[in-house]
Amino acid sequence: MKSKRALFLAGGWSGHAPLDIVRIFSGELQASGFETRIEESLEHLAEADELKTYDVIFPCWTMGALTPEQTKGLLEAVRSGVGLAGIHGGMGDAFRGNTDYEWMVGGHFVGHPHVGDYTVRVTDQAHPITAGLPASFAYKSEQYYMLVDPGVHVLADSAYTHEGRTGTMPIAWTKHWGKGRVFYHSLGHAPSEFTQFPAAHTLTMQGVRWVAHAL
Repeated sequence: MKSKRALFLAGGWSGHAPLDIVRIFSGELQASGFETRIEESLEHLAEADELKTYDVIFPCWTMGALTPEQTKGLLEAVRSGVGLAGIHGGMGDAFRGNTDYEWMVGGHFVGHPHVGDYTVRVTDQAHPITAGLPASFAYKSEQYYMLVDPGVHVLADSAYTHEGRTGTMPIAWTKHWGKGRVFYHSLGHAPSEFTQFPAAHTLTMQGVRWVAHAL
């Protein structure tokens, strides 16, 4: 049987340790039989036909910018059926102002006024991505405040208190972009969080595998 293929993009703002993050998940996918490739350049995204040979693309590229050709290549690849998965700022705060990209992701970062303890609530425990996760788990990091597409399927959320008001903020979601599956969660500011909070690690790996039709 042909191996699944994963493309990881590592770059952008160095404060999110993108190369360290992608090495964690690239190594685990390799151990489960995936072929993986790590790119520290965005040039590859303009090669639409090549992108379509992957089963999943994992951008870990906070901020930065795509050329029109790179935007088109990435959007076309996902629309054709390539999965898209990512975390925190590496996907949710990538390529600011690129509305087509943000629409495909299903939301984008606007701030993290709270940094500290909060609780992640798993709202869909029947989904393959959340299999085995507890109904809720404690977390400590940046709590992302995001603008989110109302059409996404929320897998986990949190209560966000800001300026005297408490609202429900999505943490993890799925959606489709054409034939492609999309998965995102806002956890994972630092590589150490995936060891400190095993649920975040499980959520990521199962999300990547789900968009690649390997779960």
